Amino acid sequence: MDAPSSTPFSTLIRTASHAQHTEAENSAFIGDMLAGRLGVEAYALYTEQLWFVYRALEEQADALVGDPVAGPFLRTELRRVPELERDLDHLRGPGRRAAAVPLPATAAYAARITEVAREWPAGYVAHHYTRYLGDLSGGQIIRSTAEKTWGFTRKGDGVRFYVFEGIGNPAAFKREYRELLDALPVDDAEKERVVDECRRAFALNTALFRELGDHFARRVEDPLSA
Repeated sequence: MDAPSSTPFSTLIRTASHAQHTEAENSAFIGDMLAGRLGVEAYALYTEQLWFVYRALEEQADALVGDPVAGPFLRTELRRVPELERDLDHLRGPGRRAAAVPLPATAAYAARITEVAREWPAGYVAHHYTRYLGDLSGGQIIRSTAEKTWGFTRKGDGVRFYVFEGIGNPAAFKREYRELLDALPVDDAEKERVVDECRRAFALNTALFRELGDHFARRVEDPLSA
């Protein structure tokens, strides 16, 4: 690791994965979706794919609550699956989740989360960090833009995924989260592995965006395609 050991791990993990983070958030799919160029169906499919990712994250959480590495990060106020399901009921209609199918990139992403959750708690922390801190930060831009683009009620059905009702002070919560990262009870070699897994998490997210973009590009080329 190039940074000195005195660098807080929360700073190191952010700076070391900056390139991958930037690539993910500058995805053409996200830009086109939020500009309204792909229609609300793109937002609905994106939300549906997130449902698979967060199910993988949260189905493993109970088994990790007592783990000394991952356990401190598992806060019930972060859980997103119930909110995603409410959003999907609004976007797709009640009961439609049963027909949902993950895209190949989504399936690969969820499978990696499940794998590290079962075998490597510190790796699970990398995925937890990239998802939830992103939701509390850039995710709020997605929420407000989606509200304006598609007329969702502010912080209501359709965007509840981005609303953390149990977190009264997001800035303080993120500060406490970074303090947990700084205190992660692993050695420097393990921290290097966590940084690599964080980069991998962003790459998996970027692959999902790319596949979503390709999906809607095909629909534009062939309006009769599924």
